[in-house]
Amino acid sequence: MSNRRKLRECGIQILYGLDFYDLQPESALATYATHFDGNSADDVFLEKIIEGVHGKKEDIDDLIRQFSTNWRLERMAIVDRNILRMATFELLHLPDVPRKVCINEAIEVAKKYGGDDSPSFINGILDRIALEIRGPETDEERTQPDGGESKPATDEAESKPVTDDAESKPATEEAAPAADDDSIVEAVAAPVDEGAETTEAGAEEGT
Repeated sequence: MSNRRKLRECGIQILYGLDFYDLQPESALATYATHFDGNSADDVFLEKIIEGVHGKKEDIDDLIRQFSTNWRLERMAIVDRNILRMATFELLHLPDVPRKVCINEAIEVAKKYGGDDSPSFINGILDRIALEIRGPETDEERTQPDGGESKPATDEAESKPVTDDAESKPATEEAAPAADDDSIVEAVAAPVDEGAETTEAGAEEGT
């Protein structure tokens, strides 16, 4: 397993917990470091993902909604939703990560933590999002291997600012409750596939 694959898996666990609780990224990373994996939690790439997804969540969610025809974001499996958020953030703000890597890594994480239909579900949405963000695949991209990234995991990628300038959450979404340390640990430690009630449960009748 590549170092970044492991970091993405850590990222999904942390984002999973943040979906339940109103918590700042720094606190979530600190809790994860204390109770699970301190080395990974201190990694620049993981910090960038967690802070970036949190800071640009509304923009990211709008993109996912735009390309997830007949699916409400709020009804998606928790794991699927956060894998999509993580990969969309990479496509938007981490230009050093090739689109193939963004998509394939998301699919591999979905195979491990999602439901049976998660990999194909995520692949379909991310293909459309990648086309919107990065345009048609270039000849150079077509010849790139499916795995491997252009910089080591410890290098800081050149990315756009991830400050939170998004609008507030829609009124249909309830605010996440405040959490104590034990609650966060319980959420992160829970088997992640419990959140992956197969995406069939979230299907809508149409737009």
